[in-house]
Amino acid sequence: MHRYLLRRLLLALPTLLATSIILFGLLHLAPGGPAAIYAAPDAGPEDLARIARLLGTDQPLPVQYVKWIGGMLRGDWGRSFRYREPVTVVLAGRLPNTLQLMMAALILALALAVPFGVISAVSGRRWVQYQASLASMLGVSIPTFWLGMMILLVFSVKLRWLPSGGMATIGVGFSLTNRVHHLIGPAVVLSTLYIAGWSRYVRSSLLEVIHQDYIRTGRAKGLSERRVIFRHALRNALLPLVTLIGLQAPTLVGGAIITETVFAWPGMGRLLAESLTSRDYPVLMASFMIMAALTVAGNLLADLAYGLIDPRIRLE
Repeated sequence: MHRYLLRRLLLALPTLLATSIILFGLLHLAPGGPAAIYAAPDAGPEDLARIARLLGTDQPLPVQYVKWIGGMLRGDWGRSFRYREPVTVVLAGRLPNTLQLMMAALILALALAVPFGVISAVSGRRWVQYQASLASMLGVSIPTFWLGMMILLVFSVKLRWLPSGGMATIGVGFSLTNRVHHLIGPAVVLSTLYIAGWSRYVRSSLLEVIHQDYIRTGRAKGLSERRVIFRHALRNALLPLVTLIGLQAPTLVGGAIITETVFAWPGMGRLLAESLTSRDYPVLMASFMIMAALTVAGNLLADLAYGLIDPRIRLE
């Protein structure tokens, strides 16, 4: 196990390095640049050149990358063009908020996707399967921004059950109840797509597993149907879902761009949207690298979870 973990960590280094090169090149090769955005409307070529020199974007791209990666390795992630603060300070104020939203959406998605998938797979009633399939298709098809606006319109404007945005009520001290109240809306929106997709994975995988020989043997030995499904079949059926969660969970940061914007949630997703508009390269690169690192870590954790779910799997 330790040898496998060390090998995977060593392989992650060139993966992140290649990712940083590609992302850095794509960001800087895109048309336009921060100099034109931060300059005055009547700025001339000399003014643009001076701003580019101050921002460091006038140097050749390889030189900019070497300076950036060197600073990144030393813990200096640069200064934000937009906020005039170190990138670490900007991210430190946003990342915890997004992690809260991600964890809430992940827990909600798992709590609903697994039961929905199991009920759809084991139910002998055709109308139940139709309803589950219809709900999954709706969950995948409904646009995130539209669902968010409908929740705000119905539950915030009409019924006044939920707050219209933000993380907490202004002027009120920290309260867990108040924080959860503000978290309900964005967490529901962010988890909807994953509930729909993951429930279909659970259903398909469970339908394949329950026809295996060891399941028929368990039933023949007199085990209850509940024990056969939840103790033996579901444990093996969750393996594909574990892989999917390991790869998709970090992408919740990217999926939160629309959700955080609609609900005015001050997190990484909203910061990414603002930074893309203002061409804030230091913040964008740091955010993308955090997402890449989370993806690599999620994939590794999914592999390690295999051994816990299925004892037959040994990582070497």
